[in-house]
Amino acid sequence: MHWLHHWLHELPRHWQTSTGLTYVLWPLEALYTMAQSLRRALYKFGFIQSHKINATVIVVGNVVAGGGGKTPLTIALVKRLQQQGFQVGVVSRGYGRSQHQIQMVDTHSSTDQVGDEPLLIFQKCHVPVAVGAHRVDAARHLLNQHPNVNIVVCDDGLQHWSLQRDIEICVMDAMGIGNGHLLPAGPLRERWPRQVDLLLHTQHKSLAEGYTSTRQLSEIVTNGWGHTMTLTALAQQKVEVVCGIAKPDAFVDMLKDRHLQIEQVTALPDHANFSNWQSVHPELNLLCTEKDAVKLWPLNPEAFAVSLLFEPEIEFWQAFDTLLKARHRYH
Repeated sequence: MHWLHHWLHELPRHWQTSTGLTYVLWPLEALYTMAQSLRRALYKFGFIQSHKINATVIVVGNVVAGGGGKTPLTIALVKRLQQQGFQVGVVSRGYGRSQHQIQMVDTHSSTDQVGDEPLLIFQKCHVPVAVGAHRVDAARHLLNQHPNVNIVVCDDGLQHWSLQRDIEICVMDAMGIGNGHLLPAGPLRERWPRQVDLLLHTQHKSLAEGYTSTRQLSEIVTNGWGHTMTLTALAQQKVEVVCGIAKPDAFVDMLKDRHLQIEQVTALPDHANFSNWQSVHPELNLLCTEKDAVKLWPLNPEAFAVSLLFEPEIEFWQAFDTLLKARHRYH
């Protein structure tokens, strides 16, 4: 099965343009398209029921496989809603966790129990976060535990139609829609264009439509003991980098833009737990992302986490506020 794992790992390299492999995979793409069309029809005509919950639902998702910046936007949305006085909760699948029951994230949670992204959201936003594969059940559990919550933000879930939503936000990174084909011939989970309320580009703008955002690394980095350094100071010495995220090259490129002297980069699979990883250069300062830090610090507290400063453009926030004013019905 090693060949299959290697092939699946290499497949995204072929999604940017149409190649011979694209057309070899066309029969599988056709089967995927038919299955998705049937599923949509079952929801549309009521054979599969979608459910409304007693809160305004904002879904943040994407139409391509892999990470696109959903979690940074989720965090930014939650903080803005908090500033406006709303009672906010978050639901997430909790990808990579070993447990299957619906669970609330708390101060004692581990990534093995709840997943890395939900734990990061909880630590940065201090709001109720529920994890569960079935978004409706997770949202209902959250509201049962925290009945004051009036807005639920769903981190990922654009294709989880069982949960009715009031606002849909699609994020798109630098790859855009790639070659425009559906899985596995291309990166698309569903046909594009499709109707969404807001489209936000989390890197440079790959389509004419949609809003832009800025992203940069924080100057201050922090390790698991609470010690801090600056990226400027770290640029005076060689460093080692480890990460388990969907797009490691983007993180490494941002470090290089800050003139970091990177001696070693280890890019693990997205959501990797670091249990079998060992530093190649333990004498060097070790850098990771915040998402990695929630898993890496219990094992390597000396690692410095580099925060991402992410901010959508003001026109996005203006459009979002207008939508929210029109569609929020719970107080």
